[in-house]
Amino acid sequence: MNQGERWMERYTEVKDFIESNHRNPSRHNPEERFKYCNWLKHNKKLLNAGEMKEDRVALFEKLLEMGERYRRKNQYD
Repeated sequence: MNQGERWMERYTEVKDFIESNHRNPSRHNPEERFKYCNWLKHNKKLLNAGEMKEDRVALFEKLLEMGERYRRKNQYD
């Protein structure tokens, strides 16, 4: 498995998490933080620095947009 395949695998995991839970991963839950939050944070830094690969930019922006829809959702409701 190369780096591109690993990135796509993690992308689909995060996308499925957001779609199924209708919220972004919590940084306070250790399982979610290590699986998803750190990946999102790292890729946001790459995107903002302009270092993200071109084929990933559009996909990642869609993911951020999807997460923004559920940004203020209270997870306890």
